[in-house]
Amino acid sequence: MPENTEERWYGILKRINWTLIILVLVGFVIGRFIGTFFDGSFLNYGQSFGLSSPVELNMGFIILTFGLQFHITIASVLGVVIALVVYRFIR
Repeated sequence: MPENTEERWYGILKRINWTLIILVLVGFVIGRFIGTFFDGSFLNYGQSFGLSSPVELNMGFIILTFGLQFHITIASVLGVVIALVVYRFIR
C-alpha cells in the first residue's frame, strides 16, 4: 500500500540532519568574518558566481525581484571545514 504525501514528506524531513546544515551555514559566516579580518591576505582569494544583476518580474500590481550570488573564498572553505570538525565531535 503506497504512503500518502504527508507521511513521505515527514520521512524526508526526519532524515535531514538539521544540525549539520546549521553548522555549515555558521561555518560560512565565520569564514567570511575571518576573511574580512585578514583583508588583503590569500584567505580572501575566491570566486563569485550567481546572478550579477537581479531579475525583475513586473506584473503590474506586484514587482518581484530575484537575485542570488555566492562568494566562496579560502576563508569560507576553512570555516566550513572547522564546522565539519565540530560536527564530528558533537555527533
